[in-house]
Amino acid sequence: MEQNNGSGVTEFILLGLAGQHRSWHILFTAFLIIYVATLVGKAGMILLIKADPALHTPMYFFLQHLAFVDLCYSSAITPKMLQNFVSRDQSISFTGCLVQLLAYGIFITSDSFILAPMAVDRYVAICKPLRYPVIMSHRVCIQLLLGSYFMGFLNASVNAGLTFSLDFCKSNVINHFFCDIPPILALSCSSIDFSIMVLTVFVGLNLTLIVSVVMFSYMWILAAILRMSSAAGRRKAFSTCTSHLTTVTIFIGTLAYIYVFHETNRSQEQEKVASLFYGIMIPMLNPLIYSLRNQDVIAAMRHMGTKCFSA
Repeated sequence: MEQNNGSGVTEFILLGLAGQHRSWHILFTAFLIIYVATLVGKAGMILLIKADPALHTPMYFFLQHLAFVDLCYSSAITPKMLQNFVSRDQSISFTGCLVQLLAYGIFITSDSFILAPMAVDRYVAICKPLRYPVIMSHRVCIQLLLGSYFMGFLNASVNAGLTFSLDFCKSNVINHFFCDIPPILALSCSSIDFSIMVLTVFVGLNLTLIVSVVMFSYMWILAAILRMSSAAGRRKAFSTCTSHLTTVTIFIGTLAYIYVFHETNRSQEQEKVASLFYGIMIPMLNPLIYSLRNQDVIAAMRHMGTKCFSA
């Protein structure tokens, strides 16, 4: 292990997935396809929202940025993982590891916070439709979005700062496929109790706030939908809400499993599988969730397809 000043490592080794050297070609191909699908899906969603005036609403403003941060945090970890499948050198510099963790932390936290104003937007649209343009003005949307990015930066910078200020003398082999806080803390010879407490408190409070906003918003939304006399109106309301609620449930549930509900008997391989799911699979699935369950997006896709084929 290379060291600097006697106690600080200059690089880490990413151990990766179990058995990746035996079946690297299968794993590389599978995750490359997933990553390309993520790139195409996210870029397609962003371009579709920009191109179709019918989608220039607060809901799709947030969805556009959700696609952007999904793409960013997936790109923070997937290219390095793909490189490690085909390279014998699985090292990452100390600085590179810090940058990867910061980028991943900023965007995945911002992603989770953007889900909260999206729920508020659906609440205002369904429960207060006459005041919707005033309440969800462009200025308010910008403020909510900047608040989401700020919380992402705050959470990532505090936890990354605490993690990388520790001394590492046990090993420089990270039992993971990217630089994440729990496996890095396991390498420290310093006391990590405070770092673990701060991580749990930050993530726990963030998820509690987000889940509370989403739950209260959808309680009022459900009550308003049940009062609707039009079956078509109820179907449209459900179609614009179920995609968002599905994303919230999958994403927040997986994050809580990793960072809040620690279990001593849970293996590191189980942690890796969960990380693969929310770090790589969910960014690919989100465009499918929003396109297949959202009538506005389906209509916009049909409109764009018609324009392309008739040109």
